[in-house]
Formats: sequence, structure tokens, C-alpha cells
Amino acid sequence: MSGVLVVGNVTKDVYLRLDGRQNKFEVDGEGVAWLDLAFNGASHHFYARHAVFGGAAVSLEVLSRFGLGARIAGSEMGFSNGQLTGEGFSEIYRYVLCKDDDIVYFSPSERRAAKWRAPREGVDWIYVDRSAEMSRELAEGILSYLESAPDVKLALFVGKRVNEMHMYKLKERADLIFTEVECGECTADKCICISKDVIRFGGKQIGWSLRRQDLMTHLTTNSIIAASILGAVVKGKSVDEILLLARANVENANLDGTSNLNRLEEMILGENYRVKNIAKKEDKMSEIQENTQKLMAKGKGILAADESGGSIKKKFESMGIEDTEQNRRDYRNIFFTTPDLEKYASGVILFDETARQLADNGENFVKFLSERGVIPGIKVDQGLENFEGSEEKWTKGLDGLPERLAEYYRMGARFAKWRAAFEISEGTPSEMAIAKNAEILAQYAKDCQEAGIVPIVEPEVIYDSYCTIEQNAEITGKILDKLFMELAVHDVDLAACILKVNMVLAGKQYEAQSTPEEVGRETAKVLREHVPEGLAGVVFLSGGQTPEQATENLQAVINEGPFPWPVTFSFARALQDPALYAWRGDNANADAAREAFRERLVANAEALTKKQN
Repeated sequence: MSGVLVVGNVTKDVYLRLDGRQNKFEVDGEGVAWLDLAFNGASHHFYARHAVFGGAAVSLEVLSRFGLGARIAGSEMGFSNGQLTGEGFSEIYRYVLCKDDDIVYFSPSERRAAKWRAPREGVDWIYVDRSAEMSRELAEGILSYLESAPDVKLALFVGKRVNEMHMYKLKERADLIFTEVECGECTADKCICISKDVIRFGGKQIGWSLRRQDLMTHLTTNSIIAASILGAVVKGKSVDEILLLARANVENANLDGTSNLNRLEEMILGENYRVKNIAKKEDKMSEIQENTQKLMAKGKGILAADESGGSIKKKFESMGIEDTEQNRRDYRNIFFTTPDLEKYASGVILFDETARQLADNGENFVKFLSERGVIPGIKVDQGLENFEGSEEKWTKGLDGLPERLAEYYRMGARFAKWRAAFEISEGTPSEMAIAKNAEILAQYAKDCQEAGIVPIVEPEVIYDSYCTIEQNAEITGKILDKLFMELAVHDVDLAACILKVNMVLAGKQYEAQSTPEEVGRETAKVLREHVPEGLAGVVFLSGGQTPEQATENLQAVINEGPFPWPVTFSFARALQDPALYAWRGDNANADAAREAFRERLVANAEALTKKQN
């Protein structure tokens, strides 16, 4: 393993991402809009906050993922198992403000000279990172070490500092020189020029671009490119391979990190890998966005028929119905064969078992629903599990998810759902539970979009509790803030993502139950303050409300509109229960059950399109 000693400063980049909303800006007497920015979020709710290591830490990560033993000079800092490790470094904070396509950042006014300490063990390369604040003393220290170790090679990122006097001797000694300007001083075989859209090296060049550059500064992107080139050079790659690897790494990077060498080599197989990959990605996203729009069609809702085995067993036992696969199939067949289903339901969420069962005509339910003009979806989470030593829960199912999503896509499913559950009590939900579940939801959503499937993210505040409507509003808002932060960090396209969320109301055990007017007002307020405008749509879960209560509260929310996004329902029990009571496990009652279900569908569809005073 080749050793690389990185000389540079570690930064802590705090990203503050704002949406396009203007109502938190104040205009002064000169007509200039100023942002009232408070780092605790009290004055501006519409940003995602994410802190990551930057500067020399970026180069350290890239080189480590290339399989090189890398350390930062003057510290014990290293990179292992996807995490920065070690001690002896002190980061410099840098705040990055992102809005639309614009980036501004605040750096410390006093620059800190990079540390230098000759390595105790031999290294093959010294890499002076872009973040290194160079001084004459630092340059002399590096040169002195290189004189005593003539076989050690030097890579130097001069950036735009090509004319600083103490850089000349380092440049003369360097084996690789990275610059951000056309300096014209370096020989072609060792000079790499990185501009905003082109990388030039060895007499060749390659274009590069980022579709989501608002989440990454040029300081970070250029560091990724330079470290990728250095890593590829050390690995003995050709110039063509070096340029392709660097482009693939920066174009597929996000704030969570970069790719390892094996993954990058897979990406660049074939001469037209980039054209093919981008075209494929664009086609996939076009299909996802089209399906998202269909799911949020005006006047239609989404039927949730995805109860797990344990949930439907309890439901059947309460009615004295035997819990068999045939009964589960017959029960769900009632909904799928209801007349005019396609007029009122844009999609149906299925359980895995149901997706593999057959309709009356011998087709599987996925194909049967598609032919009716109803988009089939799938529940992909695998239930809740307690955090260790806690009563709070997290949602399982990320292991093997990409493979399962690929199978569901082949079967014909075009959207998916993942539920996280939060209970309100003294001390819960905790910050830990909110953060972990939001991160899981975001990773699931990212995996869905990469598989060509629309993600529905469902953070549910449980209705069965003792809480006021104000407590529900506060907790729901806090959860949504964290969720949308993680969705931004994971580069999830909100235009192809749907939020399934609870209405805001007092818990079942609270003595003063919420009126529909209160539910409508508080729910609308939370959504407007905590949901970005770019989201594809919002659908409500019923959460244990009675069928009539869920419809009345849905109507009350609609009365508070219009909203920046389409709003509809995705009910389970509030649509199904009347049909279950009519059916009672006897298929002779199937037509009566269909009619009961259809009545609830129509009632909720009418609530979407008719405002009532």
C-alpha cells in the first residue's frame, strides 16, 4: 500500500440550504432584501442544515477510498470504515449558504497555517492540499524533508496562488501540479488544470458538470478531482483512465462522501459510459416524475392496502375471520374490483404477498391494476424495531433494498412506501430517534429514485397518545424539518417524491378532542412552514381516525387551501373498515362490501374538489 501524507487544513463545512420562499426576508429602505438568519432555526425554517468535514479531509477520504494509506500532516487523522478517525486536528468552520443555483460561504478572516511534521514512517508521496495555507517556513520544511528522502514524490495544489514567491521551489520539485488557472509554466506531463467545466492533463481534456452543484462548493469539487487524479496516478492508470475516474468521482459525489476505486472502475467501463449513464438517468427521472404527477392527479387519492401480516391478522381476528392467504386475497380483491376505482384512486399500495397473488382473471394484481389505469405501488419497509435500550423505534428494511426494488420494478410496481413511527410522550420522540429515522427515510427515497420508483416517505406521529394539538404541531414540524434536510443531503429529487403525513390533531387520549376547523388550521400551518415548495405532493394518512372523522378533517384541510403542492389522501382503515364490516369473511357479501368502499372513496374525492364553509 502506497503512503500519502496530506498537508492542509481541515474545515467543518456547515451547509445551510434555503428554498425559494421569500417570506422570511426583510427589505430595507433601499429595497435590498436581507435574510434574517438564525442558526437555531427560530427565524428561518426553510433550510437544511448539514455539517461535514471539508478541506484536507476531502482529499484524505478520496485517497483512502482509492486504497492508499493516507494521513494528514501534524495529526493522527486518518480514514477508516467510511469515517474520519484520529486526533490532533482542529477544524476551521466555514458556513455555506445555498439558495437556488447560488452559493455563498463565510470563511474565517484569519487564516491558519497548515501544520507540518515529518512522517515517522516512510511515505511515497507528499500532497500539499488546496486547503494548505502556505508560508515560507512550511515550504522550507517540506523541501528539507524531500532533500533527505529523494525518492518521495511531491504533488502540489497551487490553486490560484501560482505567483507566490515561496511556491516556486516547491513547483520546481513537484511531480504533479494542480492549478485552477492556465499558468503556462508547467510541462504538460505534470500539470493538471481544473476549471469549472474542464479538466486538462497530459495533453488531453475532459468535460465535467454537476447537476446539483448547489450542495457542493467549487472548493470541495476541485479537491475531489485533484485527489482522484493523484490516486489514479499512484495506481498507475493511463491518462484516459485518470480523467474518466476523476470525472466519475466528482459527478457522483455528494456531501456524504465519494466512491471507492472499484465502484469508479465499474462506472467508466465502455467508451460511452457517461453518455449512456446520463441518458439512462434522465429517462428514469422523466418516468418517475410522470408517474408522480399521475399519483397526485386532481380529485384522486391513493388506497393503502399494504397491512403487514401481523396487522391484518389482528383485523381479521377482531371480526372472527380466519387469517388465511385465500381470505387475505379475497378481501383485497374486493377493493381492486370495485366499480369506478380508477376514477377516484390514482394508485394502490400493496403488500408483498398481495403483489404476487392473482386476480379473478388469472393475472397478478400488479398487472390487473395497471390495466385498470391504477398505478401499483409496494410497501418496502420491514417493520419497526426498538433502539437498543429504548422503547423508541426505527424502521428496518434497508439491507438488500436496491435488489428488492429492482425486482418490484420488473414486476410492474412504480411507487413505494416506507413508514417511520413516532410516539409523543414525555421525552419522546428524542432527537436521536428523529434523526435516525429521517436518515433511513432519505436513503430509502434515494434508492427508490435510482430504481425508477417514486418514493412515498411517511413519518407518522402516532394518534393514539395523550397530547395536545399544539404538541402534535410542534413535533410534526420538527420531524419534517429533519426529514427534508436529510432528503437534500441524499440528493433526493423532491419533484419526484411524495410526503405521506399525519394530520395535526390532539391525541385520542386527550380530553379535549380537536374540531375539524382546528385540525384544518393547524395542519395547514405546519405544512406551509415546514414543507418545501418543490415537493411533488402531500398525502394524508388516516392514523386510526374513524372513516367519517378522516373525511371531515380532510375537508377542513382543503378549506385552508390552496397550497404550493397537490394535496390528497392515502387512507387505509378510513377507506377499508366499512367494507370489512360488510364483508365479514363471506364472499356472498362482496358486492355490498364494494359499495361500502366506493362510498368512502367518493366522499373523500369530493372533499378534495369542493371547498365548504
